[in-house]
Amino acid sequence: MRASFPLRTTLLAATATLALTNTARAQSQEVPSRAVDLGEIVVTAAPFGISADATTIAVDVLDEETLLSAPSQSLGDILNGLPGVRSTSFSAGASRPVIRGLSGPRVQVLTNGLGLIDASSLSPDHQVAADPGEAVRIEVLRGPQTLAFGGSAIGGVVNVIDGRVAEEAPVDGLDGRITAQGSSVDDGYSVGARLAAAAGPLVFTLDGLKRDSGDYDIPVPAESRRQVLAEGEVFEDTGGTTVENSFLELEAYGAGLSYIGERGFIGASVKHTETAYGVPGHAHEEDDGAEEESVTIGLEQTRYDVRGEYRLDDGLFSRVRGALGYADYTHTEFEGGAVGTVFASQGYEGRLELIQRKANGLDGAIGVQFLDRNLDAIGDEAYVPRTDVKELAAYTLQRLDMGDQGFGEWGLEGGLRVDRRELDSVVGRRDFSNVSGSVGAFWKPAGPLFLGLSIARNGRAPTEAELFAQGPHVATRAFEVGNPDLTSERVTSIEATGHLERGRFDADLHLFHADYDGFVDLIPTGAEEDGLPVFTYVQGDATFHGLEAEVGYQAWESGSDGLRFEASYDTVRGTTDFGPPARIPPWSVTGRAILDLGPWTLKVQGRHVGEQDRVAGFELPTDSYTTLDGYVGWSPAEDDGLLLYAEVRNATDEEVREHASFLKDLTPQPGRNLRIGAAYRF
Repeated sequence: MRASFPLRTTLLAATATLALTNTARAQSQEVPSRAVDLGEIVVTAAPFGISADATTIAVDVLDEETLLSAPSQSLGDILNGLPGVRSTSFSAGASRPVIRGLSGPRVQVLTNGLGLIDASSLSPDHQVAADPGEAVRIEVLRGPQTLAFGGSAIGGVVNVIDGRVAEEAPVDGLDGRITAQGSSVDDGYSVGARLAAAAGPLVFTLDGLKRDSGDYDIPVPAESRRQVLAEGEVFEDTGGTTVENSFLELEAYGAGLSYIGERGFIGASVKHTETAYGVPGHAHEEDDGAEEESVTIGLEQTRYDVRGEYRLDDGLFSRVRGALGYADYTHTEFEGGAVGTVFASQGYEGRLELIQRKANGLDGAIGVQFLDRNLDAIGDEAYVPRTDVKELAAYTLQRLDMGDQGFGEWGLEGGLRVDRRELDSVVGRRDFSNVSGSVGAFWKPAGPLFLGLSIARNGRAPTEAELFAQGPHVATRAFEVGNPDLTSERVTSIEATGHLERGRFDADLHLFHADYDGFVDLIPTGAEEDGLPVFTYVQGDATFHGLEAEVGYQAWESGSDGLRFEASYDTVRGTTDFGPPARIPPWSVTGRAILDLGPWTLKVQGRHVGEQDRVAGFELPTDSYTTLDGYVGWSPAEDDGLLLYAEVRNATDEEVREHASFLKDLTPQPGRNLRIGAAYRF
């Protein structure tokens, strides 16, 4: 099913192609540097944009420069390790981000500010229909304060920005990138390209991505010692092996066309994604019980988007922005070569926003958002019935910056959202209305210091699975039973924020506490059906609290050369009326050193993740682990655009089991991996 593509061949081909492209380009013209760096502005935080170092919201940004040499991984895995962020790590093809211990429907994954209209939040074995290889920027917001995106953002927001609809013309009328990389742990490779070209007021974009990887290697037996002993068997450490059925094949390509005028832009894009991947640790017995058949998944999605902005000359509002997306998504689970279960999702989502003209330090926006989506499942594991979902919401976000009033700069920010969600299923119908709000204050007593405090009250309507599920769900190894009487989940949260930049030193700190009323949890009943333990959705009170801290120190700097040290720590603890919530990540601490010296960049990183022994029913503890990574990159000149790099991950071949994963006791994370690649940006 997967074509062999050796690592060495990948590197040689990529390096030769990019070097020749770079040489030809250099001979024809000098490549200009980027005119504007908007790396500080976080557009997901608010429609009017907020500087990352002046927001009360916890934010991380992966910009295009970072993504050029980032590992070829699915979304959750590439974000894993950011403060407060882990991954479901279900397979090479399916991983969603876990933010502050929350995942699934509580973490909203967006593409260009709109929902994906896929089924990835329904089950951990469902792939996210947005790949980091397509992105020019990924913004991660932790916590529920982002009211622009509704109840599904009660845990946080991940916005994948692909630039397919251009908002500005490229410098000198042309820009783009070419990337290629290979990895040893799975004989994998990835190649991608993106191009934006202007012709008068029109800007055309084209992009494509192909990823292919085989079954990955691990340093230990796939099944954990705890799992083997829990099954009453004798554990034998037979050494390293390969995780069967962990392959991935992905192709994604798209195009966009924008008209850019003096007052704004309007554009449209189309994207098509096809993926095939294995689900390790899962198999189905044939009727005669003679053997088990591997489960593989095929995903297809075609998506159309229209976005635009019009700038106004005068009046209360400076801009009006709009976006509309439509997607047709199919997720097919194969048992051996036969079709098992098919999940289909179709629908559209849109938003319209009016951005206020800044006056007397006040920024603001009002907007409306709407969604119409239907989900259908057919097959033996169609545990969720056909459901039509409609949403309509209105919201406003405001920020007042009073500037220096003699005791430092200070300001206020707040927001209000009203939304309604209707779920119409073949087995029942429910309507939910929620009002969410937040208020915050910030103070800059001295130039390098920013202090913020925010309080939010948010509501989340239950999902179709939480309400109407009834059947075996092999991905979670449970027979799930929904609860049609669930009410909206509500959370009151408070977060304290601190940013500091003083000389060579910088720091970022977030302390948070969240009280849930009607927290929706999936707990075991003690019964068994279809050979699986029965789990049912219930509601109760819950609390989550924790902290995330980052510090950095520029030990040496000379022009563009320098040596920087960084460290981060995060922890989260959850408690519910039914005991510890399942799959809560343990604490972690990370340290790294970054040396820039001429054309070279060297990075060394060590990461320690603690053990987790506060577990829910039917869940086993996980051991602590320590990993070591190293990276070396070479770029001939700052404005040249060519980058060659090599990286070793998990250099000590450590056994890594991610506690947030349903598969942690069946398939550990990959072992030692050498990754080499090339990128050219023009």
